Amino acid sequence: MTASHPAALLDLEAIRRLRELDPSGGTKLLERVVNAFSNSLDRLLPDLARAREGATPDLAVVRHVSHTLKSSSASLGAMALSARCAEIETMVRDGQVQGLSEQLDAMLQDIQQVRAALAALL
Repeated sequence: MTASHPAALLDLEAIRRLRELDPSGGTKLLERVVNAFSNSLDRLLPDLARAREGATPDLAVVRHVSHTLKSSSASLGAMALSARCAEIETMVRDGQVQGLSEQLDAMLQDIQQVRAALAALL
């Protein structure tokens, strides 16, 4: 992912469906879902950083983080981030660690871009 415009990073159809659930905006559903995603990132990313500290990564933690982010990012329409998380989850499940660090670095960049795109929507 390299674009920072929300339409380039997010499936706007998924955003539209979330907005349809709260047509008046009275319950601030989209804002609450985005905040829940952000809070989840705030909990998971420090775990991921700790899992990467040692000589060999803690694959159970990496798998948990990638699995969790796969579904939560998809629910917000961040399909490229979701796909990257799925790829990381598969790599870990298959015990493939070659290239894992680069994929995790790319996932972290994707997360920053998705966060910015989501913030632009609110």
